[in-house]
Amino acid sequence: MIFGRLDNLKAEQEILPEAVREGLRFINDTDLANAPVGRVDIDGDRIFAMVQDYETKPLSENRPESHIRYLDIQYVVSGREVIGLAPLDGAGAPVTDLREERDLLFYDDVSGEMPLTMNAGSYAVFYPWDVHRPACRLNDQSESVRKVVVKIRL
Repeated sequence: MIFGRLDNLKAEQEILPEAVREGLRFINDTDLANAPVGRVDIDGDRIFAMVQDYETKPLSENRPESHIRYLDIQYVVSGREVIGLAPLDGAGAPVTDLREERDLLFYDDVSGEMPLTMNAGSYAVFYPWDVHRPACRLNDQSESVRKVVVKIRL
């Protein structure tokens, strides 16, 4: 997992993998506050983005997830949320396996989960070994969030 802020991108980009830099350039160069919700192709199925609007929920209402074929760059455009983060070895067997349809595995729960607070301008990169539980409330308060998830094929 990598955590950063877009306003530090210039200083951070040299140490990031090229595909991650490409995804972050898209985020930096696009008017995401006014982009329509849905899929945006960047480089076909190799790199694409999903623009999302939602209300955060209690942690217990969101399921931990991981991916096999893609890594995620999750960027908060507006609002705040908590993302639960845990190593894959704390997840056990997936309870829902959508890897063929959506490259998505859901888990009932994970051990060793840590909260990651995401404010507007924050990004996190999740690899296949990073189980994450997005869209969770901060301080038990629901918030409207606009987020962009850039998917990069491994």
